[in-house]
Amino acid sequence: MNNLKVFGRIQIAKRSYSPLPVDPLLRFKAISQTQKAPRVLITGSLGQLGRGLNSVYKYMYGSECVVMSDIVRLPANATDVSDYNYLDILNQGSIEEIVVNKNIDTIVHFSALLSAIGETNVPLALQVNCRGVENILQVAAKHKLKVFIPSTIGAFGPTTPRENTPDLTVQCPTTIYGVSKVYAERLGEYFNHRFGVDFRSMRFPGIISATKPGGGTTDYAIQIFYDALQKGKHTCYLRPDTRLPMMYDTDCMASIIQLLSAESESLKRRTYNVTGFSFTPEEIADAIRRVMPDFEIDYDICPTRQAIADSWPKSLDDSEARKDWGWNPEYGLEETVQVMFALLRREEDKPTKIVSTA
Repeated sequence: MNNLKVFGRIQIAKRSYSPLPVDPLLRFKAISQTQKAPRVLITGSLGQLGRGLNSVYKYMYGSECVVMSDIVRLPANATDVSDYNYLDILNQGSIEEIVVNKNIDTIVHFSALLSAIGETNVPLALQVNCRGVENILQVAAKHKLKVFIPSTIGAFGPTTPRENTPDLTVQCPTTIYGVSKVYAERLGEYFNHRFGVDFRSMRFPGIISATKPGGGTTDYAIQIFYDALQKGKHTCYLRPDTRLPMMYDTDCMASIIQLLSAESESLKRRTYNVTGFSFTPEEIADAIRRVMPDFEIDYDICPTRQAIADSWPKSLDDSEARKDWGWNPEYGLEETVQVMFALLRREEDKPTKIVSTA
């Protein structure tokens, strides 16, 4: 027992993981010193990535640069959020009102229904993921705004090359989430060349983050950490050999900041692949066992999520992003496992909440 740290009934090997970086956001300082502070509206900001991006922007430019919005009440413990507003993205007038009243010059549009949830409510997914994008782009065209709308590995399909998938290839997704993201990519590119909207997008892999799960197919890859801490065991809904691309949260934030900060002339396209690393459930379980030797995993395959995962790339080619605007992830699988357990150690009395975006 001398080499174990006890969390409730669960034992984690001491000193088998690295400490948290003193300042994981330090890489953003250089950008903030060379760029004028933007005035950013984040839609869907209480979902997967919004609060993290809010923190990064505030770190870079101060609390006045971000306006947060969503359709739910702000949680009482959301002390990191200072300027929060109700915003229904299906109401174009409401979007325009907040853009004008808050002097917005950049929109980061996170509002969306994810892959697994979208399949349970296709009409709502069409409204949120398509009509919402249309409204955002219409307002951006009218007020000459820069717009970031994330895409996803779900924008590819079973006829896409699955290994090292390039930026330009066949896109025939089999989920409404994927179909709506292809629509967002194409519509954004159209608004760029037709109306001059500075539209930018990236196809994200699964994102490992400290936010509540949002109904994505890659959710298992972070739920596994919560289960490891609470139960010492995880039941996975994908096969043990299901390989999918992933990215750690801080790298995800860096990719957004870097792409939005890049000079428009340097962009050879408007939608880029980005990725961190790829792994299978079996491989992440092995990595966790190097920290928690008694960790166990078993499998109860969900046919719907497995079919979605089997239609997606196993790995992405993000060489164009690296070349055009300097994309360079810092976290691999081992580093991600290390930092997730370091976070658990720092907040050992709090269940860690996690999310994916695919």
